Amino acid sequence: MSKRKNTFTRFIEDIVDDTKDFVDDIIDRAKDLETDVKDAIQDVVDDDETTPVPTSGAGVADLQVALAELTAKVNQLAELQLASASSASSTTTSSSRRSAAA
Repeated sequence: MSKRKNTFTRFIEDIVDDTKDFVDDIIDRAKDLETDVKDAIQDVVDDDETTPVPTSGAGVADLQVALAELTAKVNQLAELQLASASSASSTTTSSSRRSAAA
């Protein structure tokens, strides 16, 4: 078995070779990452295009019924709030009159 001579140029050559291998590995991993990201984006875009849009009359009718129910509830809450506000203002006015009379 022969012993390898370690000279300064051999040392520099080893550093350059190791650096080249390191850079090649980084570039390979970057290519893999780029491919994976491209595939993931294509999957997301393809999924959006294939999602069916409900256009049936029954689906629209269900939405209209739900909207009518929601509108009725909002109107009922608005009436309750208005009644509560007018009740509070009349109570405040009558208590102010009692304090002034005393």
